Parts: sequence; structure tokens; C-alpha cells
Amino acid sequence: MSEELEKKNYSADSIQALEGMEHVRMRPSMYIGDVGVRGLHHLVYEVVDNSIDEAMGGHCDTITIDINEDNSISVTDNGRGIPVGMHKKEGVSALQVVMTKIGAGGKFDKDSYKVSGGLHGVGVSCVNALSVRLKATVHVEGKIWEQEYERGKALYPVKSIGDTDKRGTTVTFWPDPTIFTQTVEYSYETLSNRMRELSYLNKGVKLTITDKRQKEEDGSFVSEVFHSEEGLKEFIKFLDGNREQLIQNVISIEGEKNGIPVEVAMVYNTSYTENLHSYVNNINTHEGGTHLSGFRRGLTTTLKKYADASGLLDKLKFEISGDDFREGLTAIVSVKVAEPQFEGQTKTKLGNREVSAAVSQAVSEMLSDYLEENPDDAKIIVQKVVLAAQARHAANKAREMVQRKTVMSIGGLPGKLSDCSEQDPSLCEVFLVEGDSAGGTAKQGRDRNFQAILPLRGKILNVEKAMQHRVFDNEEIKNIYTALGVSIGTEEDSKALNLDKLRYHKVVIMCDADVDGSHIETLILTFFFRYMRELIDGGHVYIATPPLYLVKKGAKKRYAWNDQERDAIAEEYNGSVSIQRYKGLGEMNAEQLWDTTMNPEFRTLRQITIDNATETDRTFSMLMGDEVPPRKEFIEKNAVYANIDA
Repeated sequence: MSEELEKKNYSADSIQALEGMEHVRMRPSMYIGDVGVRGLHHLVYEVVDNSIDEAMGGHCDTITIDINEDNSISVTDNGRGIPVGMHKKEGVSALQVVMTKIGAGGKFDKDSYKVSGGLHGVGVSCVNALSVRLKATVHVEGKIWEQEYERGKALYPVKSIGDTDKRGTTVTFWPDPTIFTQTVEYSYETLSNRMRELSYLNKGVKLTITDKRQKEEDGSFVSEVFHSEEGLKEFIKFLDGNREQLIQNVISIEGEKNGIPVEVAMVYNTSYTENLHSYVNNINTHEGGTHLSGFRRGLTTTLKKYADASGLLDKLKFEISGDDFREGLTAIVSVKVAEPQFEGQTKTKLGNREVSAAVSQAVSEMLSDYLEENPDDAKIIVQKVVLAAQARHAANKAREMVQRKTVMSIGGLPGKLSDCSEQDPSLCEVFLVEGDSAGGTAKQGRDRNFQAILPLRGKILNVEKAMQHRVFDNEEIKNIYTALGVSIGTEEDSKALNLDKLRYHKVVIMCDADVDGSHIETLILTFFFRYMRELIDGGHVYIATPPLYLVKKGAKKRYAWNDQERDAIAEEYNGSVSIQRYKGLGEMNAEQLWDTTMNPEFRTLRQITIDNATETDRTFSMLMGDEVPPRKEFIEKNAVYANIDA
């Protein structure tokens, strides 16, 4: 057999049987989601989850997270300490087993942990595999034990390095830049937001995060301490801090139903949006699941029973729907489940059927007691529900118009849409462009095969302050729905989006690089977050980045996207240069717009992601509610800068 033929021969020897740690390094995204910014931060969450598990078991109340000067991470807790004794089956220290074997750990032992955080139990061994170096230090039974690893492999047996009167575990790790090629630099703000969230979800636990790369004016390191005594009650107050409250009290319950710990907190505000956040074992289940269904059922049944008995619904000529009871509602549902079953696109949808009844029962009892004891608040809530029902009735007509236009043939597409010829949605992209002038330039500069252009007239409606029927009745918003080809509305959620007929898999917001452009971007993003969240979760929403300057010297010319780039190019050209400042997309000609902003070969798109749904909710309510601080800050924080076409 020739050497070439032998190479092509496919036999049993061709199958690679990878050990757990090797497999993690070869397929890291299977374990941590991705190897970008999100996956990098997920490493920290995996280590912190171990400490939270100790806290949930009543063995730990203090956790510290340090971002060290060299960008390594240290996580320390005062728990029982990872066992260091000899593991009978493996023949090495239990610490080494936990750190180097995928699937090893106390969370699989029901006697050690009734419930635990994290999705798949890969935990700290996965972090070890994806780190160039990791060091574990354990204070247990009067001794300090230590072991170090390189890319998941132990450098020496676990050894004692001294005596101690403390207990707990410290894990320090350095992410592997050959795995995380985009960046290995941690965001203090991202980690801080997650630690705040964990403190609310695990009341009584003190979490301290310190950034040793940054110092305050007094010379101390940037640091925050999160500690909540009231749990979800405080979380609700934090989330709703920028909204006007309809009732002053937070309605809350904490207890166990059918053996399932359930914690719920809710409050009504004057807004027209519904903000429901759900957690299972500290995991944000943004796709919902049985616990959220149970909450909705308990809320609707109990409130409707009370409203019927009060006589406040007698004058209504149509039925109240579940949506009406949730307008202006901010609620958090947190459950602890021993063996959670996750499903959905990103495995963040709870599937355990028994949880639904437990949550529904808990909510019904909580709400019934509250309504009986607070008749004034009860009346205010029911009046809000009645107004929501009347508005929904008006919105239905507007929504039907959107649906009718959406399901029509190509002839029913918005008149301003310049469509592309490609029929495969995965290859198509649509640019939402500010104004007819820029829209005209974009139409001339685009590649008609796969790029569509939809010009938007001025600033679209601020949906944060608008009732639902006004949103669906808005011409620009109707055009967006129709152009994208998506349908809306289910029995459970009138704003739910069906992406089955999505006509473009890239939706690119393209606005001027100035304050007005940033405001329009934020208005569009607010609409997507409140009414088309599925588009963002699916990774379909991007922001284009047009340049701010054109720097010329003779025949030479370069574009600059900020002042620093402009100055660097001018210095490189070494002499007098002419600098053109683009005030808007309309000032560019079609060729320039294609070269800098629309050509997949050279452009940079910013993909919009939601790393922390509760923080994003709070940010939008702050930016687009009655207070309007700088808008550009949100876009910069929530867009991932990456040349995604490279």
C-alpha cells in the first residue's frame, strides 16, 4: 500500500480517544460556551461556583475575588477546604482528582451538596485545563496544602507547606492565551456585576472583589464589597431604582414547596414593560422554563380571582389576559433544584415539571396574603391591570396590521426597503440606516447580492416610555418587523418573537458617529431588547462602525475611527496633512462607505451581546426612562469589538 493511500485509509487507529482534559483544550467551547470575552469570564464563575456551593451548604460565608496585576485571578473562600486525603480509586490526593479529572467533585455526591451552581459540573478542572498555570492552596485540619498545574497537568504531588488556624481554599489561575486568542484581560465591571448578583441570590454571603490593576485616588486598590441581608427584596430595589414605583412595598416570599426551595420578589411600577428574571441554582435562565411558567400561572390566577371578587372588572367588555397582569411588573424568581434539567438553544431553560407547581403554589399563597393585608395596594394593582387590558385591546389591532404585512409576499415589504437578491437568510444582512440621505449612499455602495438597506426616518419611538399599542402602531417599527419577516405574539407572551422566517441573519445598525447617531442606536437597541430580545440572544444584531476622519497627504490617505488614530496617522505622515471630519454617513460617497463600513473584508462590526440580563435591564431603564445620562457609554460597554468577518 502506498504511503499516500495509507494516509487516506480510515481505520480504528484513526479515531482519537482524547482524555477529559485534552478534550477540553481541543473543544473548549463545548465546556464554557465560547473562547471569547464571555468564555474568559466564565472561568471565574466556575471557580466562584465552587465557593458558592460551600455557602449554599452552610459551610462558607466569605468569598474574595482578586484580579491580580498580571491579570491572573485568585478566588478564596472560608469553606471546609477541598479534601486532600488519598482518593481510593485514583490513588492520588482528592485535591488532584478534583483539579485534573473532568466530572470529579463534591457536587456529584448528594451527601456533600443537595444543590449546586453551574450547568454541567465541569467546574474547576475545566478552568485548570484552559489555564497555562493554576495553583491550589487548601487550609484544612491545621495544615496548608498546595499543588500547581500547567495546562491541567499536576507539576508535583500535593504537599504540605505549613501550619494554619484557618480553613478554606484559594485557587489562582492564569488563562491560556493560546486558547483565549481574542483577549485574556478581565473586565472588572463584568465580574463586579456578577458578584453583586450572586450576593443578592445568596443572602448573608459576603463577596469582595478587588482589582489590583487599578488604584483609587487615596492609593487603595479599586474594590467593592457585596453583602445582602434581604436577598431578592434588595435585588428588586436595585433593579427598579430608576423607575417610578406604583406600590412602595416589595412583595416577597421565601420558603420550601414540595421539597424545592423557592424565593420570589416582585413590585409594580408605572412603566409599560414587564421585567421577569429567573434563576436556577444561581444560573440566570434567560430562556425561562417551568419555574417562570409556574410564576406566571400563580400570579394570573390569584390576581384574577381577587380582581373578579373586587368588582373592578365589571365594566370591561373583554377578557383580561395574562399579559395585562404583568405590565409594569418587575419580578425575580429563584429556585434551588437538586437535579436540574436544562433545555433550549443555550441550555438555560429549566425543564423540570415538578418545579412549576411548587412556584405557582408559593406565588399564590404569597400574593393572596399580600392583597388581603394591603387593600389599597391591591386596588392600585387591579386598576393598572384594567388600563393595561384596555391598551392591549388597542394594541391587538396594531399588531394584527404588523402580522398581516409580515406574512404577505415580497410585494408587501416596506417601500423604502432595498432588498438583496440572495435567498438564503444565513448569507443575507440588512442595514438599518439613519435617514434617507445616508440610505441613498448605502444603496449605491452596497453589494446587492447579499446586502439590503432599510432607511429609518429620524429617531424611532422610545419604547421604554410607550404603551404597547403605540409601539405596534409606529410606522418605522412596523417596517422593521415587516422587513425582517418575523412574527410576534403567543398565548403566553404577546411580545414573543418567532424567528423561523427571519429574512436576514445579520441585522446591522448603521448610524452617524456622533451623539445623535449614538442616541438613535440606543433607541433601536432598546426596541430590540424589549420587543426582539430573541434577535440579540441569537447573535443577529450588530453595530457598524463608520470612521470619524479621513487623513490625507498628497496621494496617501487613511481613515481614522477616533482622535488617537487620527493623531497617530498625522504623525506617521510627518508633515502637513488635510483632515476631513465626517459629520454623518451622508458626507461619504458610496465607494468610501463600502470601503470603510460595509465591505466584509475590511469592516469592523460590533456584535451586541447580553452578558448580564438584569444589569442590561437596569441600564436601559436608566438610559431611556425619565433620566437620560450619556447614551454612548451603554453601546461601548455592550458591544464586542471584533472583525467578525475575518
